[in-house]
Amino acid sequence: MKGFLKRVSFLTHPLDRFVVGLIAVLWLVLGLLLIWGDRTRPQVRDFSWAEESVGAEDIAFTLTFNRPMNWDSVSQQIQISPALPGKTSWSGRRLAYTLTRPAPYGQSFQLTLDGAKAAAGGAVVPFNAQFKSRDLAFAYLGVNGDEAGRIVLYNLTQDKKTVVTPANLSVHHFKAYPKGDRLLFTATDRSAANPSELNSKLYKATTGLADTQLGQVDLVLDNQDYQILKFDLSANGDRIVVQRSARQNASETGLWQIRGSGTPEPIKIDSAGDFLLAPDSETLVAAQGKGLAIIPLEQKAAAEQVLDFLPQYGMVLNFARDGSAATMVKFNTDYTRSLFLVSSQGDPRELLRTTGSILSTTFTAQRDALYCLLTRLITGKDYQEQPFIAKIDLKTGKPSELLTLPLQRNVTLSLAPDGSQLLFDRGTATTAGGSAQPVPANIWSLALTESNASPKVVAVGAEPQWLP
Repeated sequence: MKGFLKRVSFLTHPLDRFVVGLIAVLWLVLGLLLIWGDRTRPQVRDFSWAEESVGAEDIAFTLTFNRPMNWDSVSQQIQISPALPGKTSWSGRRLAYTLTRPAPYGQSFQLTLDGAKAAAGGAVVPFNAQFKSRDLAFAYLGVNGDEAGRIVLYNLTQDKKTVVTPANLSVHHFKAYPKGDRLLFTATDRSAANPSELNSKLYKATTGLADTQLGQVDLVLDNQDYQILKFDLSANGDRIVVQRSARQNASETGLWQIRGSGTPEPIKIDSAGDFLLAPDSETLVAAQGKGLAIIPLEQKAAAEQVLDFLPQYGMVLNFARDGSAATMVKFNTDYTRSLFLVSSQGDPRELLRTTGSILSTTFTAQRDALYCLLTRLITGKDYQEQPFIAKIDLKTGKPSELLTLPLQRNVTLSLAPDGSQLLFDRGTATTAGGSAQPVPANIWSLALTESNASPKVVAVGAEPQWLP
């Protein structure tokens, strides 16, 4: 009885009655929700590319809904303007749209969804969102006036040209970081006593793209004890591999890696030839003796941890973006060279054999073709090689010649990230007799989206490279 009176006394307090009443209302609301369910309309809760700037590496976006959807109706009602062909897939409340080819650079896009249905019925709330692709831009080495020896950035989307590196540095080679916001390059100070390439240092500079300031230069690696010979930059931009030679002992040449902003770490392998970082950014393929060694860089004592050795190849040229295949060169005993397509499982496929040189190859984003820079021997007393650009269809294996270039020693070929065009340079040429014939140091563009397109001059310079 006393306990009952206490409970009655508790309920007679106004605040206590308010709390009990609130709890009862909440339980009632919860019961109604359980009985009637969520009556909010089906709608998009998240679009992964909303207001984003996407590049060639961005191959898919996702739409996340607040409830299970009728996915066939969603797939049919997605509209992208300008059109971006792709395929849909889904899991749970999320739909993924995978592009069949990279979004064309320098464009703005609008996605709309209207008229789609939920799995339990009900029309989706109309949805609209915008995104854009990166500006189409390339960098090159200037050759004239104030641009000479400096990296120049040409933004084709904005039709704007800017000089990235300062006037006191003479640049030799450069590579772009994954988002095009920075460049890694070797350069010498013009005021140095011996400003040759062997006395270069390694720097990085911001390009002004992706919300960076233009021309902020930082020293990455000096040349006090070692000469910098070659370098490569990983696909994720977090690792640099450098080949250096000791100044006190030229025979002491080796590879070093720099992770992030750390200090150089030696890679203890016997390699004095070419090397290339794989797309996973953690594996190095390097010429070692009469073959190629595949070396993991994340493991300790990488020198003793060679994953594989490929004795039949003498050079690796390039990788597909997803790491599914690589192009490698075999030097045959009959003095010819063979270009092989090698899968990630090691399966080889010979694409061509030539008496000339195989200078470079580039995979298309869809991995259905290769653009190649090759040479052919010119018969005569003097040894001459005629460079030309070819395309190899990887489905049929059939090569086709696109363009013959002047007789010149150094050529750079670069494929736009969206596959729209090729860049190449034409420098000093030589005649069949070996005499020099000056040719303007022009950079040419060849449109690949137009049939029977002719190359046109887009800049004056050398070593053009598209930004990712």
